[in-house]
Amino acid sequence: MANNDRPILIKKVKKVSGGGHHGGAWKVAYADFVTAMMAFFLLMWLINTTSPEQKAGVAEYFAPATVSDSNSGAGGILGGTALDDNGAKSAGSTAIMQQMAPDTSKNQEGPNASASVTDSLQEARQKREEAEFDSAAMSLKQSLQSMPELAELSKNIIVDKTPEGLRIQLVDQEGRSLFAEGSAVPNDRARVLLRAITKTLNQLPNRVSISGHTSADWKGGEVDSDWGLSAARADGSRKILEASGVAKDRVYQISGKANSEPLYLDDPSLPGNRRIAIVLLREAPVLPPEAAF
Repeated sequence: MANNDRPILIKKVKKVSGGGHHGGAWKVAYADFVTAMMAFFLLMWLINTTSPEQKAGVAEYFAPATVSDSNSGAGGILGGTALDDNGAKSAGSTAIMQQMAPDTSKNQEGPNASASVTDSLQEARQKREEAEFDSAAMSLKQSLQSMPELAELSKNIIVDKTPEGLRIQLVDQEGRSLFAEGSAVPNDRARVLLRAITKTLNQLPNRVSISGHTSADWKGGEVDSDWGLSAARADGSRKILEASGVAKDRVYQISGKANSEPLYLDDPSLPGNRRIAIVLLREAPVLPPEAAF
């Protein structure tokens, strides 16, 4: 009886699922994501590097060329037409061989395509060159403003762009000349300005042209010695630039123009007409292949 009075205990064991290690499913998802991103960036790169003609060729390759626009017959691949006129069927309105052939007229390259590529290269080169000239002019202006000893001398500098290129002119002012009268040797003021310009010239690899200019006498006439004097002043400026760091092989031209190109047309005798013009020349245009022969 004592054994029968003991309570009966029932033990229930609960199995917990989903706990512990979650497996490697996230790794597979992450690998798929990385693969998709690689494919996306590869696609972007291919789109950026292919030409419009190549894109058109790829599009035509994947186009459903076997689809017929003819409504005759059953609308199958032959579209109710026959490959031979002697067959049981009529030829129909569209020749199947002509229909299935890819349109190659867009991919044919000729003189017009070559000219278009040349024009695009020319336009891109000009935009890059203009941006470089603007940056060089801004750099020169900032350097003159940042140096107290050049702040006053900056009035002797004129910077502009011409069909030849970026022009930097060192001009005389009343009481502020760059050369002694009749001398071809730059004075201290001119030397300081030429050294400051050297930093701007060395920012770009373009060739350099240097020309000397004189003013007319008070009668508006021209002195024969002005031709030699203006050329000698241009060459004297070249020597200062090369001594300051401008490579010798970059100097393309040295010329003396006397007073033939006055800066102030209304008064060729003004001191401002006496100047040294330094030009960063524009690059030669890209020639089409047929023009090289």
